[in-house]
Amino acid sequence: MSGHPMTGFDPKWGTPEGFIIDMTRHIWEGRGVDDLDQLYAVDIPVRFPGGSTVGNKIVIDNTWATLSEFPDRQLLGEDVIWSDDGDGGFLSSHRIISTATHSGDGAFGTATGTKLVFRTIADCAARENAIYDEWLVRDVGAMVRQLGYSPRDFAAQQIEAEGGADSAIRPLTPETSPAAVYTGRGNDHAAGAKYAELLTAVASGDSEIVEANWDRAAQVELPGGVADFGWSAVSRFWNELRTALPDAQLEVEHQIGRDDPGLGERAALRWWLSGTHAGDGVFGEPTGVPVHIMATSHAEFGPWGLRREWIVFDEVAVWKQILLGS
Repeated sequence: MSGHPMTGFDPKWGTPEGFIIDMTRHIWEGRGVDDLDQLYAVDIPVRFPGGSTVGNKIVIDNTWATLSEFPDRQLLGEDVIWSDDGDGGFLSSHRIISTATHSGDGAFGTATGTKLVFRTIADCAARENAIYDEWLVRDVGAMVRQLGYSPRDFAAQQIEAEGGADSAIRPLTPETSPAAVYTGRGNDHAAGAKYAELLTAVASGDSEIVEANWDRAAQVELPGGVADFGWSAVSRFWNELRTALPDAQLEVEHQIGRDDPGLGERAALRWWLSGTHAGDGVFGEPTGVPVHIMATSHAEFGPWGLRREWIVFDEVAVWKQILLGS
C-alpha cells in the first residue's frame, strides 16, 4: 500500500477533509445512515466519555435514535485537522458545531421543542474508504444545560434510569477503553508539539505559561458551551480543574499539527486528565473518587500566540463517575 492518505478511497471524496465532511453530511442530513454498513468497519470500536461500543450495527442504531430525538440536526464542520498514517490512510480530528431541536423523546428525556447548539470533536481513523476506529467527545454539559438540567442532576437521572448504581453504565477510563485498531500517535509537526507542551504545562500548574504563549485576546470555547476571552479565562479554567483534582495528570494520547493555506498553524490533541476528586469547586464537595476526563481540543496559532482554542469534554460523564464512586 502506498503512503498517499487517500489510497483505496472513492475519488469522489477528493481529500481527507472532503471524505470526513461530505460523509458526515450524507449520513446525518442526507439520511444515508444505512450506508454506515460500508463506510464504517464491521467491528469498529467507538469510544466516548460515557462508555464504548463495538461494531457498526450499534453505530447505525444509535444514529437513528439520535435522529429520532433531534430530526433537524445539522452537523456543521468547522475544521478537519488530519495526519497521514503513512500506510494509505489518515486520522482526522473533526470539529463540529451542531444545531438541533429536541423534537422527539429519547436519551435526553421527553421532547421539549428546545433548540440546542453544541460542539463535538470526533477523531476517526480511516483507510480504504471506511472508518475503522473512532474517539467521539460531545459537549453533553452544554446540551443538558440548554434543556434545563445541571450536569450533576442529569448524571443522577442517568444512573436512576439505568437501574441504580449497581447496574449503571460506567463512564470510560483509559483502562476500560477498547483496544485501539489505529495505534498511531499523530505527526511531529511543530504546532502539535507546541500545543501538547502548553497543555501539559498549564494542567500541571505553570501559572506563567499562559501570558507567555496565549494571545492576550485569545478566544476560548470551553465545556458547557462557554465562550470566554483572554488570559484570565484560560487561567481560570485550568485553576478550577486543578482545585477540584489537585493531583491531576494530563496525558496526551494523540497530537496533530498542520499549516494549511488560508488556515495557518493549527493543532488537534486527544488527551486524558486523570486525578482524585480531592478539592472543592466545579465538581462539588470532595469525594476522594478517582476521575478520568476524556478530552479533545483544537488550537489555532497567530502572530501573538495561541489565538483560538476549543476544549471539549463531557461534564455529565465526569459527574457520573463522582456519583458512582468510580
